Amino acid sequence: MFRALERGQLKAIWVAGTNPLVSLPDLHQVRRAVQKAKLVVVQDAYHPTETTEWAHVLLPAAQFTEKEWTSTSSERLVSYSPKLREPPGDAIPDWQIIARFAQHAGFSGFDYRGAAEVWDEFRGLTKGRPCDMPGITAARLRKERHVYWPCPSLEHPGEKRRYLDRRFPTADGKANFLPRDHREPREVPDHEFPFVLTTGRIYTHWHTLTRTGQCAKLVLREPGPFVEIHPADAQVLSVGDGDMVQISSRRGTIRIPARLSDGVPPGTVFLPFHWGDRFAPENAVNYLTISATGRVAKQPELKFCAVHLERVPGRVDEIPLAELSLPLTIGNCHESP
Repeated sequence: MFRALERGQLKAIWVAGTNPLVSLPDLHQVRRAVQKAKLVVVQDAYHPTETTEWAHVLLPAAQFTEKEWTSTSSERLVSYSPKLREPPGDAIPDWQIIARFAQHAGFSGFDYRGAAEVWDEFRGLTKGRPCDMPGITAARLRKERHVYWPCPSLEHPGEKRRYLDRRFPTADGKANFLPRDHREPREVPDHEFPFVLTTGRIYTHWHTLTRTGQCAKLVLREPGPFVEIHPADAQVLSVGDGDMVQISSRRGTIRIPARLSDGVPPGTVFLPFHWGDRFAPENAVNYLTISATGRVAKQPELKFCAVHLERVPGRVDEIPLAELSLPLTIGNCHESP
């Protein structure tokens, strides 16, 4: 979508519950894309974020304690969560925002009276599919709280463990194995960019600091980005703990402090992706990552790209971090930022 925005093939984009101006690969391209968009709508429970700051229209959404909702775990357990408190200001649940918009746009079928009706419509769409849920009604969830799928009828207890009958949802009832040949990443190390960059999370923070960036204790524990380097590589680069390192890829350059660790193998460096421009201006790791996508899964290869490292003068305690400004949950919001 962001490539289409940059090309002018897509004129508007509606972003809900995510922060792509931090989390997407090749942020230079993402920024070029939103600059060309005729309309950017952002629906979120928090403002400001790196993405809401680009919004022409900002829709205030209720967060998880302020609405009733369901979730499905990786073990197929559907769970109901009740509403615990009223949302502030004009914030409403995401489904209400979408339903109101659809009604104003003249679409029929969006006159839901509550979240239960949304769920009951959804479960009907699963009938006869591997995730068969007709028996998991909204009323049942509110009574039992947790039910496993598949659950084809009200009398069914929910299937806690699958395939005990050794039949799979395929034409012949047998499991299909799909072997795939290994393919090299789009970008591999070379003499100019000899290190592999991989990214990920650390336990202190969750995603793009929209939540954990508001918790002073967590921010004090991990106040800013860093790059983990194996001690053997650090010795070759003459880099010590806390030294500033310039990291360059074919898409950009950032400067952040080094953290020596044998948790990464030689030749590989690790950067957590949590910090965007609000907390580490122009030093987000996704200014470096590549937006190449796999041919089958269509997933971006933002876990692997080639980079160059070099030590630069300065240490982390000599370079001030961006001043932390704790954002508030959206209340009334009628103007674009």
